[in-house]
Amino acid sequence: MKTPLLKMALATLATLVLLAPATPLRAQETEPPRKAESKSAKAAREAKAKTNAAKVKARTKAKAEAEAKAIDINSATKDQLKALPGITDAYADKIIAGRPYLSKAFLVTKNVLPNDLFQTLRKRIVARQPGVKPQTR
Repeated sequence: MKTPLLKMALATLATLVLLAPATPLRAQETEPPRKAESKSAKAAREAKAKTNAAKVKARTKAKAEAEAKAIDINSATKDQLKALPGITDAYADKIIAGRPYLSKAFLVTKNVLPNDLFQTLRKRIVARQPGVKPQTR
């Protein structure tokens, strides 16, 4: 070795290696081993999954029934429209005069209904297009 600086660097490196802890510099993260699932826990998990599936199915069915009961603003009579909360004779006449609607949101964009009233009715009305069959699963 010709340079003392190189000798000193190598000596420092060797000292660090000898003094380094026996553990690795970065500990590896490992998951603890999983315990075997008991039969009762497995049965409970499966029962919960079935219950959740039944709830989802019931919600879907209720939503479909509510949509089936919803009033179509493109074909409803004046009396059917007046049966909705907040719809007066004047609003019913404006809805009928503005037909056909591509979407129920057009009631607000065409200034037929105020937004607050529309927000209360939006789950009770639909705007079906003539000649288009509703999708069924």
